[in-house]
Amino acid sequence: MKTRFLLLASALMLSACGNPNPSKAQDGVFAESNRVTPESAGAMKSSFAPVVRTAAPAVVNISARTVQRVQADPFFQFFGGGIPQARVAESVGSGVIVRADGIVVTNNHVIEGAQAIKVVLNDRREFPATVVLADARSDIAVLRLENVGERLPTLPIDDSEQQQVGDLVLAIGNPFGVGQTVTNGIISALNRTETGISDSGSFIQTDAAINPGNSGGALVDMDGDLIGINTAIFSRSGSSAGVGFAVPAAMVKRVVDSAVGGAESVVRPWLGVKGDTVSADIARSLGLERPQGVVVTELYANGPGARAGLREGDVITAVDGQEVNDQGGLNYRVGTRNPNDEVEVAILRDGRPQTLRARVQVLPGDADTDQATVVEQGAFSGAQVLALNPALADRLGGDPFARGVIVTGVSGRGYAARVGIRRGDVIQTINGRAATAIGDLQRAQPGSEIVINRGGRLLTGRI
Repeated sequence: MKTRFLLLASALMLSACGNPNPSKAQDGVFAESNRVTPESAGAMKSSFAPVVRTAAPAVVNISARTVQRVQADPFFQFFGGGIPQARVAESVGSGVIVRADGIVVTNNHVIEGAQAIKVVLNDRREFPATVVLADARSDIAVLRLENVGERLPTLPIDDSEQQQVGDLVLAIGNPFGVGQTVTNGIISALNRTETGISDSGSFIQTDAAINPGNSGGALVDMDGDLIGINTAIFSRSGSSAGVGFAVPAAMVKRVVDSAVGGAESVVRPWLGVKGDTVSADIARSLGLERPQGVVVTELYANGPGARAGLREGDVITAVDGQEVNDQGGLNYRVGTRNPNDEVEVAILRDGRPQTLRARVQVLPGDADTDQATVVEQGAFSGAQVLALNPALADRLGGDPFARGVIVTGVSGRGYAARVGIRRGDVIQTINGRAATAIGDLQRAQPGSEIVINRGGRLLTGRI
């Protein structure tokens, strides 16, 4: 399992590992419910056993083995014996069988970099597995079990998104590698965004105990359906503190469908909209009754949003009836759809509600990073560069609206390396002019004034 530990005073742990920023939920009015509280002590003591009997056989243990090369002991290097040594590392996580022919869902960080994967079923049968598709953005990976000679138990994926805060749930997995364990709790929040896990994630939060090894395990509702894949916990100690996060079933199904459909990656459509969360101050300035939605600050020219009639200053409040309150929530809602799907966008314009229909599309541009050009002369000589476009920026984990030329590599022998240009730098302007093409860097000479975006910080100087 790829492990990330404490950041500052607290940590988001990917199945007890990772680093978050403070999270926010898409707060709003909950849907009306016909569910009632238990009316007797007997109802409170009802057993979860029927649900567990149905769900547990489909939850598996995953062992991922990686081989790492490490330097030999410095003592032996001194005598000329500095041959790198191989070190075998093994991580343990959980997974869920979602198709009877052996398709298993787990977390990407459980199997990332693995040379060999072994899956152990609830009945102790073992199968080797291969990766069909790994999607780092959602932290979901799809595996295929080998040598499956019979139909396996499965968990149905419930992507209807009918869950409500307070619903009972079970977390089934393999915490601490002790064997399959079931814990119970409730859904404590829905549509959690800005968690630090993903820029396009919207997570189910639960207080069911989730610990190291639960990564990739099942979050199950009382119908015995898979409603999420347990991915992370918020913790100061590294163990469960009652704040766990699961990737919703809608995104899980999106990745599974892509994998079994033969895709090499998950293609996420976009609306071509950039916006800010409506704060209390913004709500007052717009005359809104309460802070809600995402105020549109930028539209991609001729993008899906612009063609649907969206304007700067509109406040997007929901997509297909699901409330959104920040850019991450908007990205998630659109990202669970297929390219060319039509979505219903609820907005407030001049304080009045309206509904628009937009056909979401794949991000424009070429995302192939193998087409980089090496600058051979001038101020950027030795730099390997690509002109940004929305598809490329998104693949590299950046802002699809970003403009400039990105540095994908730097040769140590070139002028660019000597003056401190780094991989990942985005060159935005050269001598006061926007840098939008590789030719702009090829023509730049030493002494040029440049503006660089480095990890979100703007740096200005002469090269």
